[in-house]
Amino acid sequence: MPRRTNDTGTHRTRTTDRRRTLRREVPGTIGLLADAGDFAAMRGYRSFTFDDHRDYLHHVDGLLRALAAQGIHTTVALFDPDEYAQYCGENGLDPDTAETRARFTAELAGSGAVLPYTGQPIDELVPLLVDEAVRQATWEYATGLLAEVGRCADCGEDIGRASFARATDALERLVAGAGPGHHHFVCSVPTEAQQLVAVLHADTTDDPDTLPRVEGREGLDFVTVLAAGLALGGPGGLVVRSTAEGRGDRVHGWRLDRGRLTALSAAAVFNAYCTDADTGDPVAPESGVEYCPGYEVDAPGPHH
Repeated sequence: MPRRTNDTGTHRTRTTDRRRTLRREVPGTIGLLADAGDFAAMRGYRSFTFDDHRDYLHHVDGLLRALAAQGIHTTVALFDPDEYAQYCGENGLDPDTAETRARFTAELAGSGAVLPYTGQPIDELVPLLVDEAVRQATWEYATGLLAEVGRCADCGEDIGRASFARATDALERLVAGAGPGHHHFVCSVPTEAQQLVAVLHADTTDDPDTLPRVEGREGLDFVTVLAAGLALGGPGGLVVRSTAEGRGDRVHGWRLDRGRLTALSAAAVFNAYCTDADTGDPVAPESGVEYCPGYEVDAPGPHH
C-alpha cells in the first residue's frame, strides 16, 4: 500500500509538471486600454471593475511581469471600445461580460495592433503600442488607396500596382544613393482623410557585397505610402537624414508632384528643414548638419 501511494504522488507530480511545461507553450493576449478616454468609456460596463486608469495600468504591468516570470509569451493588443461595441452588435454578444471582452481580445491578436511583451515598463509599452496602431492604420489606408485608384485610361495598366513597383525601385535607389552610414527616411503624403507618414531606417556600408540592412515591416510600410503618393499624383515630400562616422549629418530631400519624385535643391532642403511646419516660422539650422540636394531616384513612368 505505501508503494502505491508513492506511485500516485509521483504520477500527480509528473502530470502537474507536464501541464506547467505545456502552459508555457500556450501564448496569451492582453487587451490594453492605452488611452484615458478609452478607459473612461469602458467604465460604463458594470463588469469592468477598475475606476482609475493609472491603477489599471499598474495592474496590467504586474500581470505582464507575472506571466513573463512563468515563461509565458504574451502579446499586448490595443483595445478600442468603439470597435468592441461594434463587434458585440454584429455578433449579438453582451458587451458587459468578461467572457465577451476575452473573445474580442483573442480576435485582436490576429487582426489588431499588437506587440509582443518583452519586459518593457508599462510607460514605455503604451506609446509603442499606440505607434503600432498608427502604423497599421496608415498602411491599411494607403493599401486601400492603391486598390481603388483604378487603371490607366490609356493603356489599362493597374495604376496602384505600377506605382508600388516604381516605389520599390525608388527605395532601392534612395538607399543606394545615400552612401555608407545610418539613414533615417521620412515620407509624408497628405490625403483627403489623413496625413500618411512612413518612417524607414537603413544601414549601409561601403562594401558592395554587403546588402543594406532594412527592417522588413518598415520597408513595406514605406513603399506602400510612397506608392500611394505616386498613384494619387498630389503633393508630398520625402527626406533622408544620414549619419556616418567621421562627418556631420547630411539631409537630402524630394517632393512628390504629379506622380513624380523630384529632387529638391540644397536651398529648398534648407528651407524645408528650417521652417516650422505648423506655424511657418523660421527655425534655426542645426549645427554640423549639411543640407544637400536630392539625387535622382525616380525613373519616368507611363502614368505621370
